[in-house]
Formats: sequence, structure tokens, C-alpha cells
Amino acid sequence: MHHEAPLYDFMGLTFNLANVLMITVASLIVFIIAVLSTRRLAMKPTGMQNFFEWIMDFVKNIINSTMDWKTGGRFHILGITLIMYIAISNFLGLPFSVVINDQLWWKSPTADPVVTLTLATMVVGLSHYYGIKMHGFGHYGKTFVQPMWFLFPLKIIEEFANTLTLGLRLYGNIYAGEILLGLLAGSLATGVGGHLAAIIPTLAWQGFSVFIGAIQAFIFTMLTMVYLSHKVSADH
Repeated sequence: MHHEAPLYDFMGLTFNLANVLMITVASLIVFIIAVLSTRRLAMKPTGMQNFFEWIMDFVKNIINSTMDWKTGGRFHILGITLIMYIAISNFLGLPFSVVINDQLWWKSPTADPVVTLTLATMVVGLSHYYGIKMHGFGHYGKTFVQPMWFLFPLKIIEEFANTLTLGLRLYGNIYAGEILLGLLAGSLATGVGGHLAAIIPTLAWQGFSVFIGAIQAFIFTMLTMVYLSHKVSADH
């Protein structure tokens, strides 16, 4: 079930056009949801506004579970953006995939380690940025040698480990789900018997994959707030 990626070289750089396409699609969907949810605000929310306000409250509760709101409130929009973008990205490859000339064009962008590791690097980078911004470079630098100076190498390794585990956890779960869906879809093309045998497992796995996609978006957002909390909270 292996397909090549549509690659394009430009000014010495190689771009995966499928990633570019799917990142753009996911971003547009999140933008459209945000616009539709806030276009006609009402005191008694209904429809899309009600859904969006639920997302806002859900993310607020995530932040409150990791740090005080006075410190963490500034990350509310970041959390909303992450959980919506990652959830939509996880779902995009579930209904179908598009293969043209043995090149896979339509898939979940989070089924690519480059995308997930980029998101993880952004999160870890932001945690360092806000740690320095809120505590100053000197105070923040001291946290890497406390309580013992010889722990410094371990804390550097921890930062790299956090980045890898955050990105690869998301990638592994979404990629594995799409591989199994591809295998089940292949069974549908093996005749009437294969079709009947595969249709129920395919539908069941589709539903389970939606659940996994939502859980992975929650976990990524939760860990983002945990990492930020460790850098910006006064008691860390």
C-alpha cells in the first residue's frame, strides 16, 4: 500500500506538494469554522456558535488544569487553534485517499512525520520563548542547572525527547490508522465476498479512527499547555 509523495524542487528545497495541499485545506476548514461560528454572535448561542463556545470552554479547562488562568489565559487562542487544526487534520484522511499516477495527494497531513515534528518543534520553541519573555534570560537559564549543575545535559536531552515524543506520538497513531483503512479498502476490491467481509470492519475502524483523531488532538493540546506551564509558571 506504499505510494510515492509528489515532490517538487524549488530553489534548492524539496517540497511535498501533498503536504502543502492538505495543510492548506485543513487551515481553510478551521478558518471557515471560526468565521461561521462568530459571524452572528448571540447571547443565547446556537448551532456553530454553541459548538465554538464549547471548544473555547474545553480548552480553558485544559489550561486551568495545568496553570493558573492569569498566567495561562494568554495561551487560550493558541490552544483553540491547535486542537481544531490537529483534529481537522486527523480527520481529513479518513473518508478517502486520492492517488494519481501512484502519487498520494489526499491524506491526513498529520500522517506525515515532517508535519507533526514541525508542530512539536513550534510548541517546544514557544515554551522557551515565553519562559525567557516572562522570567528573563538569566532566571530562565538558571532553571537548566537547578538543583544540580550536572543535570544540565539531562535537561537538554529532555527537551529533544519532548519534541520527538510529542511529534511522533501524533504521527504514529494517525499513520497507523490510515494504513489499516487502506488495507481494509483494498479488501473491498477483491470481489463480493471481500466486500461483505471488509465493509463492517471498515465502518467500525472509521468510527474508532474519529475517536482516536479527537483524542490525539486533545493529548497534543494538553501536553502543549503542560510544557508551557513548566516554563512560565512561577513555581517551576
